[in-house]
Amino acid sequence: MKPWETLAEAVLPDGSKLTLRRHDGEYVIAADGYDLMVSRMHGSEEALAALALGEERKRKRVLIGGLGMGYTLRAALDLLPPEGEVVVAELLQQVVDWNRGELGALAGNPLDDPRTTLDVRDVRDVIRLSEPGRWDAILLDIDNGPDSWTQQPNAWLYTPNGLAAIERALKPKGVLGIWAVRPDPAFERRLGTAGFHAETRRVRARGKHGGPMQAVFIGRSR
Repeated sequence: MKPWETLAEAVLPDGSKLTLRRHDGEYVIAADGYDLMVSRMHGSEEALAALALGEERKRKRVLIGGLGMGYTLRAALDLLPPEGEVVVAELLQQVVDWNRGELGALAGNPLDDPRTTLDVRDVRDVIRLSEPGRWDAILLDIDNGPDSWTQQPNAWLYTPNGLAAIERALKPKGVLGIWAVRPDPAFERRLGTAGFHAETRRVRARGKHGGPMQAVFIGRSR
């Protein structure tokens, strides 16, 4: 049996460590030993983009928080019109480098698409500094859910203040999509209190191929 290989490591601002590992063609990005992303399970990331963007190809300006292995970005690009734009806010340059190298082919090298703009910055800062009504959709794929964060400062995104900042940054009828490991009824209610039409959709980690159930929160601005 082939052993797991550690290919690279990166350190988040709070000191936690991301590790990129490979085993027999499968890749994993882990945070302090906990698997965040697995290359063979990306159906729920694709569902995040599909649920937020729909299939009408009408949403033209999209912000994605978190590059990961590029699957959410790829799915969003596939749903955008030729004149669309996706800005990807990725905190760590090392994750960008992994996607330009070892991981790039997994999602069809979405960073090379001319509609992709890379912003190596915390998505919280991008949202705070966005002009009102800038985005048709904001997709967050940076944590395991509203109460399970990759780093503590991300908690702000799911608070009333964070959701108010997101709502301001969205166009009227814009959409917020959040990937999560599991549903959270309290957070869905918080989305509604923040002024969104809120719902939770259950999705499979491997899409039509099954896998564990995960969740996508959808909030539509009014």
